[in-house]
Amino acid sequence: AIFTSQAMNSAVRSEPSKQSRYVASEIFHGKGRSAQICRSHAMQDVASLGQLSAMKQADLGLNLSVKRTRKRRFLDEMNAVVPWADLVALIAPYAPEAGRRGRQPFAVEAMLRIHFMQQWFTLSDPAMEEALHDVPLYREFAGLDNWHTRLPDESTILRFRHLLEQHKLAEQMFKLINELLIAKGLLLKAGTAVDATLIAAPSSTKNKDNARDAQMRSSKKGNNWYFGMKTHIGVDADSGLTHSVRGTAGNVHDIVEANALLHGEESDAFGDSAFQGADKRADAKESVTWHVAMKPGQRKALDKDDPIEGKLDQIERIKASIRAKVEHPFRVVKCQFGYVKVRYRGLKKNTAQIVTLLGLANLWMARKKLMA
Repeated sequence: AIFTSQAMNSAVRSEPSKQSRYVASEIFHGKGRSAQICRSHAMQDVASLGQLSAMKQADLGLNLSVKRTRKRRFLDEMNAVVPWADLVALIAPYAPEAGRRGRQPFAVEAMLRIHFMQQWFTLSDPAMEEALHDVPLYREFAGLDNWHTRLPDESTILRFRHLLEQHKLAEQMFKLINELLIAKGLLLKAGTAVDATLIAAPSSTKNKDNARDAQMRSSKKGNNWYFGMKTHIGVDADSGLTHSVRGTAGNVHDIVEANALLHGEESDAFGDSAFQGADKRADAKESVTWHVAMKPGQRKALDKDDPIEGKLDQIERIKASIRAKVEHPFRVVKCQFGYVKVRYRGLKKNTAQIVTLLGLANLWMARKKLMA
């Protein structure tokens, strides 16, 4: 038994000494009680050595990387600006209660953090489950990086999303975020810029129903046809932060939702040429003055050297500079968060996801002022 550790240390080397080979042979081939005890201890040592050699850096809870990656920097910034306590207080009354019999539910904040990571990194429910196992940074952000903490599976992630949809919590979270921005003086209400964007949907019929999504429609933009839905938004003309969101089928004209995107306290509204006539519709508000862009063909025909037409072109340039703010949330959602195609069937689920994305986009666009 005295020579067990020496024999095993030599046994794992590529070239054990002659003495070590002799001791190991006596241990494993000898007879009697002492040899049996030695063999038992030796096999335990072999198993321990195998386990230690198989352990990885992540298993030990060590993070030896010193590089602060863009993804980590992004999550650190969002962690600082998202009002976690207020959002958790909003969702908690509808979430399953802990203390019941059986498997205990995950904390609301952990599931909300996972839900937001799905939006930021365009991850489906199965992909999010695998990412939690593969990416230590995701587990750390969700607060599930303890060795003995179980991780939610895709069904748990799905049920939390259904909880948000069932109680229309996406709209309430969007409203809560905007109230925070208003309290900070970042979301003003003097003017509104409106616009719409197309979100593509799968046009293939190779599915269980052999049919496309019945709530999605085709729309022509330029000389190209697109199948999907439309997202209509109203943003603050000063900061570019979104305050109103509407989701419709792709064939609904922009002007139909124009006045529904106004919050009612603005005095001026801005839109591109698709909104011409918005002030004459039945739902138009008399207190709002619409500043709509000239049609591209008419502006192109203006004579810049003519005093009057030159002034008209300058006015159009000023209107375009104000209206450009409405494109910023679309850039964040499509380019920063990678949302370019609907994930679910039907307008209700997809609109709820877009509302969540735009609420998070508001926090991202205002992060520097919120962190100042």
